[in-house]
Amino acid sequence: MIVRQLQEAEKSDRRIVSEGWESTRLLLKADNMGFSFHITTIYEGANLNLHYQNHLESVYCMSGEGEVETVEDGKVYPITPGTIYILDKNDKHILRAKKEMKMACVFNPPLHGKEVHNAEGAYELDAEEVSDK
Repeated sequence: MIVRQLQEAEKSDRRIVSEGWESTRLLLKADNMGFSFHITTIYEGANLNLHYQNHLESVYCMSGEGEVETVEDGKVYPITPGTIYILDKNDKHILRAKKEMKMACVFNPPLHGKEVHNAEGAYELDAEEVSDK
């Protein structure tokens, strides 16, 4: 059994901070579950151009307010607490936070831990692992 506390993970190298967002990675590839699980904060005013070419992602909004736009068709979907959106086709999208959003995110394949977005808004398949030591 794996048991972790978010508050403890936020004080470790499981917390990754980048421009417009931060993510605490609670479950990673090394945990051998076949997916990774993160609590991600999207900062108020963030406007993130993302395209997860190597991963599928499900995102559940726990708090805050924003929107996600699919680039291909320009559709805009509001995000409020209780909203889930699923990037099941490696969708190129724009994520905007009107108020700081706290999100629960699941990635398949799982992340290693140290990933940040590349120039295309994607995570690479190979990245540095988080060490719990």
